[in-house]
Amino acid sequence: SRHFWRLLPFKVMKFFTYILFSPANGAFYVGSTRIPIEDRLERHLTGYYGKTKFTAKFDDWEVFHTISCTSYSQAVAIERHIKKMKSKKYINNLKLYPEISEKLLMRFTS
Repeated sequence: SRHFWRLLPFKVMKFFTYILFSPANGAFYVGSTRIPIEDRLERHLTGYYGKTKFTAKFDDWEVFHTISCTSYSQAVAIERHIKKMKSKKYINNLKLYPEISEKLLMRFTS
């Protein structure tokens, strides 16, 4: 039928906790988002969030790690947990050991 497109599912909204890394500085940035990671990274790189924000200090940010969440509240809870850890080693371990991210998703179920 010519209205077949109406039967297609709507675009599923994705939520993420993400970690950016600046190779020049060795700094990490932890955030959460409702928009695609690539778009969020572009906003950080172009100063979209203001020139006084932490990510505006460097222009070489790259996506280090992402965690796909089921809700925005879950993404924010995981972001806050990672920030509370205040540990580069913990952040590196998130990438090295996927089971840590899986446990965070279970712990912060929304």
